[in-house]
Amino acid sequence: MYWQIFTYMFIHGNFMHIFSNMIGLFFFGMTVEKALGSKEFLLLYFICGIVSGLLSLLYYYLKGTYSVFLMGASGALFAIMFAYAVIFPRAKLYIWGLLPIPSPLLVILYAAIEVFSQLAGYKSNIAHYAHLFGFLCAFLYFQIRMGINPFKIWKNAYLK
Repeated sequence: MYWQIFTYMFIHGNFMHIFSNMIGLFFFGMTVEKALGSKEFLLLYFICGIVSGLLSLLYYYLKGTYSVFLMGASGALFAIMFAYAVIFPRAKLYIWGLLPIPSPLLVILYAAIEVFSQLAGYKSNIAHYAHLFGFLCAFLYFQIRMGINPFKIWKNAYLK
C-alpha cells in the first residue's frame, strides 16, 4: 500500500495530536505560505512530509523494528517551522507569552529536545526522528531548491 507514505500525514492518534499539529500549522504555516506562495508552500510541505516519513521508516527498518505505524503531520510541520526560522530569522516567538526567543534558536532547541527525547526513550510512541527528518528535509530543500544556506541566513541575521 504505497500510498500510505502520503496518507499517513492525514491520520492522527487522538484529538491532542491533530490539535497540536494544526495549531503549529496555523501559527507558522500561514506566514510561510504568504512568503513562499501557495504552490511552493505545498511543495515544501508534501516533499518534506513524505521524505521525513520515508527516512523514519528506513531508520526503523535498519533498527530492526518492522511493525511501525507512522501517523501525523509532524515531519511536515517541523519543516514548516524550520522554513519560518529561515524566512524570518529575526522574528521573536514568545514562550508562554512572556519569554522572547528568536525563531532560529527555537528550531535549535526543538531539535535538541527531539534528540534528547529519542535517546532517553521519552514518550517512545512518538517518532522523534520524523521531527528531526522534517528539519533535515527543510534544510536540504532550502539548499537544493532555493540555493539558500539556512545557517548563513541565521549567522547574517545575528552576527552583522
